[in-house]
Amino acid sequence: MRIAVVDESAARASVIREGLATLPDCEIFVVTERRGLVARIGEIAPDIVLMDLGNPSRDMLEDYFAVSRALARPIAMFVDESDDEAIAASIDAGVSAYVVDGLAAHRIRSLLDVTVRRFNAFARLQAELDEARGALAERDAVDKAKRILMDSRQLTEPQAYAELRRTAMNQGKRIADIAAAVVTAHQLLGGGG
Repeated sequence: MRIAVVDESAARASVIREGLATLPDCEIFVVTERRGLVARIGEIAPDIVLMDLGNPSRDMLEDYFAVSRALARPIAMFVDESDDEAIAASIDAGVSAYVVDGLAAHRIRSLLDVTVRRFNAFARLQAELDEARGALAERDAVDKAKRILMDSRQLTEPQAYAELRRTAMNQGKRIADIAAAVVTAHQLLGGGG
């Protein structure tokens, strides 16, 4: 596992390193410079990112949120004080765990586990949502294509669907792909959409 530890303080970073010392097969990369952070994290290609920010300013938080948005990785952020606005912004930016006043070597391992599990759960939900949206978009395209065939060729709904299905089978394509092509052709020929 590749872990990026982002901390401008070498002393605080050493606390995180100490907490990770018991992990087997673990490469730890400490990044202490904020400038070029997104590029540096991209070069490291970590499996997880642990950020210790201490008491960050708004500008500093925004820099770190840019990293969160750019990565599709579990990210834990450690801060010294609670801030409702920063918590909300961190969640929106994709931070998996926002830990207030919790930087202690003996807690790092369990926080790492929670961060990864929360990230995986969210990724699973996002994939299911994307799949559902895709299915709805396909269903919408099929419905539009049926309406186009019904209007242009005076077919009933079952006949229009049968025509889409027959064409899909003949061309070795999915019905949704044929439906999308019918809708696109109709729009190109000035039929609206």
